[in-house]
Amino acid sequence: MSNSNIARPHSLKPVQIIGVASGHGAPDRGCASGPDALQAAGLTEQLIVRGIDARWRDTLRPQAGNELAVVSALCRTLAEQVKTIINEDALPLVLGGDHSCAIGTWKGVMQARGMQQPIGLIWIDAHMDAHTTHTSPSGALHGMPLACLLGHGTAALTEIGGGVCLDPRHVCLIGVRSFEAGEAALLTTIGVRIFYMEELARRGLDAVMRDALAIVQSGTAGFGVTIDLDALDPDETPAVGSPVAGGIRQAVLLQALKLLGAHPALLAIEIAEYNPSHESQKGTLPFMIDMVEALIAQHGTGH
Repeated sequence: MSNSNIARPHSLKPVQIIGVASGHGAPDRGCASGPDALQAAGLTEQLIVRGIDARWRDTLRPQAGNELAVVSALCRTLAEQVKTIINEDALPLVLGGDHSCAIGTWKGVMQARGMQQPIGLIWIDAHMDAHTTHTSPSGALHGMPLACLLGHGTAALTEIGGGVCLDPRHVCLIGVRSFEAGEAALLTTIGVRIFYMEELARRGLDAVMRDALAIVQSGTAGFGVTIDLDALDPDETPAVGSPVAGGIRQAVLLQALKLLGAHPALLAIEIAEYNPSHESQKGTLPFMIDMVEALIAQHGTGH
């Protein structure tokens, strides 16, 4: 573990990958096989070929129990691993599984940063993921992680990491186009900035991403990025369990992610909801590798 108080530039940090092989938070549990499919396809080796210092650290798997107990236990373990990776001055790359893993990922990041300053979070998703048990029509836990990270929800999830919470002023959602009134009311009331797909279509994703960067960097100790693959247009990216028409095109997202490439304030990356059971010849998996490279490689953006 590094004893230095000065973090290395992001572009020099090794990448440590954690798979979260669980679909217990989702109705379609096919996403549980996502991390294993990515590892078997040689994700780590392909990143190394592209000049990225990467290693697969671990794959977390669910134990027996009901959905809440399974997700809570996984997120507690994940939070500890993410915290350790950051304390080793490496960059965590978390690969779900369903998006309930975000509770563990970002609780771990907050713990590692010591909470002297808040962290920012860019949440790229077709959905808001901001339900509580009182507003969710389905009760699916993958629809609740953002609410839990903001301190709203069942104690078994909100209390992970000692109850650390995101500050809504430093959180933004990008690509939203499917949601219920209850979660929208929560996020609007507490002041989370939401960039709906209509705004992306009007202004362009690059302009939206620049605004998002300003939100997540202002007054923070750094920021993270979490991507639910259903943010993408299912015509191009079908390997998800909850597709929503009219999403972001692959080339558009890759270009915007390059604005974050090797950003010195980037603390962690998360990509969730890859579901190989819905894969087609269009090839979602190669795009996953391209996304990781876009976020990790230096693209000369002046950071």
